[in-house]
Amino acid sequence: MNFFFFGMGYSSLATARAVHALLDPAIAMAGTTRSEEKLDALADSAIRAHVFDGLVPGSTLAEDLHKASHVVISIPPDELGDPVLRFHRETLDAAPNLQWLCYFSTVGVYGDFGGNWIDETAACKPANKRSQQRVEVEELWRAYAAQRGVPLLILRLAGIYGPGRSAFDKLRDGTARRIVKANQVFNRIHVEDIGRVTALAASVLLAGSFNLADNEPAPPQDLVTYAANLLGLEPPPEIPFETAEMTPMARSFYSDNKRVSNRAIRQVLGIDLLYPTYREGLQAILGQPG
Repeated sequence: MNFFFFGMGYSSLATARAVHALLDPAIAMAGTTRSEEKLDALADSAIRAHVFDGLVPGSTLAEDLHKASHVVISIPPDELGDPVLRFHRETLDAAPNLQWLCYFSTVGVYGDFGGNWIDETAACKPANKRSQQRVEVEELWRAYAAQRGVPLLILRLAGIYGPGRSAFDKLRDGTARRIVKANQVFNRIHVEDIGRVTALAASVLLAGSFNLADNEPAPPQDLVTYAANLLGLEPPPEIPFETAEMTPMARSFYSDNKRVSNRAIRQVLGIDLLYPTYREGLQAILGQPG
């Protein structure tokens, strides 16, 4: 195995850790980051890092990408589509040992289902431009994988949280809010579950489109209340969604209301999640550094 990550961010770093912990600590790894500053942050790691900002080709990554057997793509689409395929398709074409592709997508591709349960058989009817772009890029990667004759795993991720990115951080810095919209729920997924599932999927060259979400979709205000109680803090006051001051992007998240099933990925890998609900996830984070 030889891994290459397009987008060495939060979820990719968790995946790299899981690959080394669960599969083999000697597996070679390389990946991209968007700036020289972030490159410096990876300087002491086992990951060979390259700058690729999605605006121009990465000038140093070809040799490492050429060696890759497993490629994980976590760079989001832009107005022109997928930056990886736009700038590095030919480089990927030339990788002789490519065995598996993984694309991190989002459960946002499904759009709104009025709070009902859905699984991977649900139609994609994205409610905003960002999610529509994801649908289009999923199709681009399916076409590419078919052309290359390699398995492609598309993981549709729920809202990602973990150490340094949780309700605790917002409570501590005073930015947490309990915005209440009647009957609104969201799924979430702990970053360690993303890493573990991706590593296990890579080991069996899993193909297909799968949801990766927790077992219990819940109102967002419930999570903030639970986190505040764990910290011994008074939860912030409830704010009605209709009168809350929010950015257009933040408000757009509330246009999607659904309960996303994770049964398929758990069954195919024969696992349970490390953190099946936000409660276990937050309890674990509380004992972890950010």
